Amino acid sequence: MSLINYTADLLFFYPLIGAMAWIIGGIFYRFFYNGRIKHYTRIAPEDEPMITILVPAHNEELMIEDTIDYLANEINYSNYEILVCDDGSTDTTPYILQRLMAKYDKLRVLRIEANKGKAHAFNVALGFAKGEFILSNDADTVPEKDALWKYMQHFLGKKYQNTGAVTANMDVQNRSLLVEKSQTVEFSSIVGIIKRAQMGVLGSMYAYSGANTMYRKSAVYDVGLWRQDRATEDISIAWDQQFNGWHAVFAPNIMFYMNVPNTIDMLYKQRKRWAKGGTEAWITNFKRILRHPLKNLPKTIMLLDQTGSIAWAFFYVIGTLITLAQFVYFILVGDFHEINKSTDVVFIFFSFMIFIGFCQLLVSLLLDNHRAKLKYIFFAPLYMAMYWQINIVSIITTFIPAIKAVMGMEGEGTWVSPERTKMRR
Repeated sequence: MSLINYTADLLFFYPLIGAMAWIIGGIFYRFFYNGRIKHYTRIAPEDEPMITILVPAHNEELMIEDTIDYLANEINYSNYEILVCDDGSTDTTPYILQRLMAKYDKLRVLRIEANKGKAHAFNVALGFAKGEFILSNDADTVPEKDALWKYMQHFLGKKYQNTGAVTANMDVQNRSLLVEKSQTVEFSSIVGIIKRAQMGVLGSMYAYSGANTMYRKSAVYDVGLWRQDRATEDISIAWDQQFNGWHAVFAPNIMFYMNVPNTIDMLYKQRKRWAKGGTEAWITNFKRILRHPLKNLPKTIMLLDQTGSIAWAFFYVIGTLITLAQFVYFILVGDFHEINKSTDVVFIFFSFMIFIGFCQLLVSLLLDNHRAKLKYIFFAPLYMAMYWQINIVSIITTFIPAIKAVMGMEGEGTWVSPERTKMRR
């Protein structure tokens, strides 16, 4: 019983342990980590390496023209091309792209007739890419104007020859609705501070951002391209590259802007895919890390953290069901003393969780993008009330499908036509 009690206590306090670790790691990155580039230097046009901006697209008629117009006209870089891989679009995306090719010399388009998923589109397009470096750029995403030459700072020179990929700092582009504003809070609080802590303390990264990451082409070939049988190609290739000795970099001073889900249903579908990809990576890498846990110490720590996240999700759901069953029982037997006692425990637990989340959120907003997002602290209550629940449910509902995917019981991925809203600049 003591082991069970210790495990329960550890899971109960896991959010506190995790939040404190991310806060300390984020602060360490900001003030002590020597690996980050603090000041970027513009590259002379004649020294610019060739870059391919690779845009995978499936039914993106609402977004694709604005994205291509931006990439063709607003980027402060000369030596680049835009390569769109149209993966079986059934809307007007092919016609829009055909018209844009006549407008922009930098634009080329590949057409895949059968929809086989984002990773497949990447793998096909990579063989046609002219660039030594590949910027994965989602059709609903735009990087800052100086992003390309800033990215190159992390690859050029002997010091950076081992850099396999650099992922940038995500910000939300559409911020009209409450659910959109809340995601601005989340990407700073969760994504930003965790990546800082992982880089600053461990020198590793659990996942790239699939929406905007620069890859060294040779590093992609070295790991056998992107995995087509995974829900999230960005998580799987991050682990594959780092296991092959490539260095992963998080560059918080390079910004990109993404159109995020603006309904709960769209958000839940997105988080289910992310949760499934995270669990797939956890299962896939568990065995090879345990073979040499000390040799792979940074990865071992990241694996333990993911283990805690998955275990806590189940602990939370099981604990909630037990608590509800107790409430029903106490009501039926008229034990109001136990009802009050259980209510106090629930209140203390959620107050405790909110306090932890608020501390992590406050520190992350202070660290991120020169405190520009601090005003979104007012949307923290919605973030805490809703996003925790969505992420927990996502982990639970995708756990078995993730196991099936790793065991080869599911086929290769396909795209589901996204529900988009018009970009807001």
